[in-house]
Amino acid sequence: MNLPPHPGIDALLWHVPVQASRAERHLWLIEVLRWARRGDGGAAWAYLLRQFEAQPALRAQVVQLLHATLHGLHLEGLLADHGFAPRAAFMNELGERLRRRLLPASPDTDDLGTLFELLFEPGPDGHWLQALGDDALQALGQLLAEAWHARDEPPHWREPLASAIELLATQVQSAGLSPELRVRLGLNSQEASRGFTQLGRTAQDLRELIEAGQPTHSPEVLQQVNALRALIDACEARAKGVHEHLQAWGISVDVVFQIDQISARCRRMEALLAWLLSPTPHREGRELVLGLLAETRQRRSLRALFTQHYALLARQVAERSAETGEHYITRDRAAYFDMLRRAAGGGLVIAGTTFMKFVAGAMGLSVFWAGFAAGANYALSFVLIHLLHWTVATKQPAMTAPAMAARLAQMDRHDRLSDEQVQGFVDEVAHLLRSQMAGIVGNLAVVIPVVLAVQALAQLALGHGLIGTVKAEHVLHDLTLLGPTLAFAAFTGTLLFASSLVAGWVENWFVWHRLDSALQWNPAARRWLGVARAARWAAWWRENISGLAANVSLGFMLGVVPALATFFGLPIEVRHVTLSTGQIAAALGTLGLQALQAPAFWWCVAAIPLTGLLNVGVSFVLALRVALRSRGVQVSERGRLLRALGRRLLRQPRQFLLPPSA
Repeated sequence: MNLPPHPGIDALLWHVPVQASRAERHLWLIEVLRWARRGDGGAAWAYLLRQFEAQPALRAQVVQLLHATLHGLHLEGLLADHGFAPRAAFMNELGERLRRRLLPASPDTDDLGTLFELLFEPGPDGHWLQALGDDALQALGQLLAEAWHARDEPPHWREPLASAIELLATQVQSAGLSPELRVRLGLNSQEASRGFTQLGRTAQDLRELIEAGQPTHSPEVLQQVNALRALIDACEARAKGVHEHLQAWGISVDVVFQIDQISARCRRMEALLAWLLSPTPHREGRELVLGLLAETRQRRSLRALFTQHYALLARQVAERSAETGEHYITRDRAAYFDMLRRAAGGGLVIAGTTFMKFVAGAMGLSVFWAGFAAGANYALSFVLIHLLHWTVATKQPAMTAPAMAARLAQMDRHDRLSDEQVQGFVDEVAHLLRSQMAGIVGNLAVVIPVVLAVQALAQLALGHGLIGTVKAEHVLHDLTLLGPTLAFAAFTGTLLFASSLVAGWVENWFVWHRLDSALQWNPAARRWLGVARAARWAAWWRENISGLAANVSLGFMLGVVPALATFFGLPIEVRHVTLSTGQIAAALGTLGLQALQAPAFWWCVAAIPLTGLLNVGVSFVLALRVALRSRGVQVSERGRLLRALGRRLLRQPRQFLLPPSA
């Protein structure tokens, strides 16, 4: 499609501000490019080219303006710095992106990266550049070449590329040899760090060859390029190796952010090397500009930054929880009955927790301190259960989800899943659901009779239950299915999931700072505790830090979060299936058998399985989502997996509830 003469662009072309200020020249370029992006298939750009060909004076003025622009800007700054964080730290990058979003950029700049962002729109301009044909690209390249050679003794256009490569290599070398990365990546030996130490020198040798006028396809240049590419590959592989040290060393958002910057700079060097050697530089130049546009878009996006680091934090949790989660999945009768036994122990402790909750509520504390007392009660109970190697059923899903994600990650490596893989996944789901059922049944099978027995003993000894009639009726009013119980149960599921996040973060912090090693080998600790005891304490804390963090955080969240919500007028409460069942049993023990004839009691009983389902389901779904995000899993055959799961559920429902036969 050919565009007719356009008054707007014609007015711009009549006045090319060659002698104007830098800001006015840049504004002219911005407006011309904005107009050139309109139309389909590069028609607007074709109109501009026709005007330049038909009017030699206009073309000369445009070349002079481009010459003045290029003379005042440094190409190396765009190629080596644009798209990268000035400081490799998450909070610094967040502040930089907020500044770019909130504060407008000025076209009166000598920074080519800033001008680049004003000249191009990352999304639309990518499509526009892709649509331009070779003729249009060559014409644009010819304009830029004329402007470049209008300089006095201009350097060859490949020299700034070589300088940019050297700058990038120096930055990668500096980051790779920084103290925290050198230790984490195992670069203490001279052999291991040689790739980073040689990178800058090799890039410098390449630049010197280009500046000396060596042809890009001469043996000397090609040899240097091959050596540089080998070093780039080695450095990038070494940098990405930080993930292999996750279990032993822990992980830091800022360190992995720095690793990502190293990888991005290595990719930029590869792109510049391809452009340097290309026989069709206009095509390679377009690919590089497209890459710069994509990085500009990423650099402007707060969501991309948070998504990237959310995935990183997710990996901290998922990798730490996956191994633990395996212990919560039963695959045979022995493991199933062991889970029932451990869940029964947990139910015994929760029975005591139920009465302590009523005691804390009867103390008449203010809202916050009442919530704090309830949280301390829950936390102490959960920690006791952990130390006795018992279990609370609703804590299982947040741990088992990462283990399930690990299975999906292994399956996702194949384009199409085999029948054995599909059936293996269904088996894992059956094992998982059966384990959850065992945990819940074990908890409830003990908490109900124990609470009723304590209430019966209190009636015999004291003549009344441990809670009053008014409190018992209040329990039945609060926990009924007819109220907001299900919404509160789903909210409790999010708290169960949040406790797994806290556990993963705390364990990662513990490992990152090597506190287990400090406890075992620190001279002061060894003198105070003794050598053997220091070693035992270090091993104990390393083994239990995640469980303690999960249980303490869960307990206080269950108690304190509703109290804090009250300050903001939010009517939020928690509904934990085991705790709620204990309270209903306590109310029954006070009200007696006549409560069995009250509809309010049975509405509370009806809420118990749905409360358990929401506690388990919400926490599992959230944890599985985090685990999948952390591993980048996108299972392409979800439908096939779901159909296989449905068939198994219809044909063999017993597998999801009861252990396999001996």
